[in-house]
Amino acid sequence: MSRWFSIRQDLTPGRHRLLGVFAFLLPLAVWSLFSYVPWLWHPMVRVTDPAGVSWIKPGQILPREDFAKLVEKQAALAAPLPTGAPANPLYFPPPHAVGRALYTAFTTEPVLKGDKWLHEAIFSSIGTIFWGFTLACLVGVPLGIFCGASPAVARLTEPFVDFIRYMPAPAFGALMVAIFGIHVAPKIGIIFIGVFFPLVLVVATTVRRADVSLVEAAQTLGAKRRALVLRVLVPASLPDLYNDLRLLLGSAWTYLIVAEVVGVSSGISFFINQQAKYRNFDNVYAAIVIIGAIGFTTDQALAWIGQRLFAWKNPRPSRLRRFFGRLTGSTASPAPVASA
Repeated sequence: MSRWFSIRQDLTPGRHRLLGVFAFLLPLAVWSLFSYVPWLWHPMVRVTDPAGVSWIKPGQILPREDFAKLVEKQAALAAPLPTGAPANPLYFPPPHAVGRALYTAFTTEPVLKGDKWLHEAIFSSIGTIFWGFTLACLVGVPLGIFCGASPAVARLTEPFVDFIRYMPAPAFGALMVAIFGIHVAPKIGIIFIGVFFPLVLVVATTVRRADVSLVEAAQTLGAKRRALVLRVLVPASLPDLYNDLRLLLGSAWTYLIVAEVVGVSSGISFFINQQAKYRNFDNVYAAIVIIGAIGFTTDQALAWIGQRLFAWKNPRPSRLRRFFGRLTGSTASPAPVASA
């Protein structure tokens, strides 16, 4: 156990992969226990035989108390007793139903004419996230860099940015609709507001953490203000800035559900709300899982790209080098490249 849970020591590649798998298997196991073990929870009863009771049908789900009263009533009348099996509420479907819905939700035609298919709703949501986050980066990253580089710009900008940061982005929904209309633009605006103000402060803080000795060395060599920012501070902060943007992309997804119900409902949020109205909660869970899968896959892909772009921050030998190392008997990892 001490090898598995040692303090501030890296895991072996095998343990790293194994624990990553268990990170998903453990919640799935808990979900399965509450779904398939009858005595663990199951506060409802699924009717298997109505026994002549006209207002219930096979497969209908009733609260356990209501079903018990129905049985007592039928027993008092000396009538056939209905039977049922323990079940969970409709809003808690089992894993196999959600797994099936991950396929059927894409192949089932929308109930209302004009509604989008699930894949169309997903592409719409991805487009909203992309434009909201991209616009926030185009404006917020340069402003954050200038705030981190210049105390005067920081003092002139950050108090107001910090003030707006505490205002919830959904509160601007009515204002966004009044300015941009009822379609996609106000949704992009809400994501922009939710990302932009924290982004400015995070980028500024990251730039301030750059090694001061690099700035002093550049000044000794005669670098001017523009060169200090573009040739020293930005390159020195770039790996951390990349990670900051990767993490902030996750926060953009948290505003998606609220943003998409502003004005005309659209995207994956509209699909979730519609399926909840139809009580198709397996489709609701499937859509939520799809959102998590898209976000997680994007984050892992960006992390993988970052490890290659900024190798000096993540010194890991390539597979080819490890292969030749085994052939030559050398197991030492290559020395990390020193940053300029």
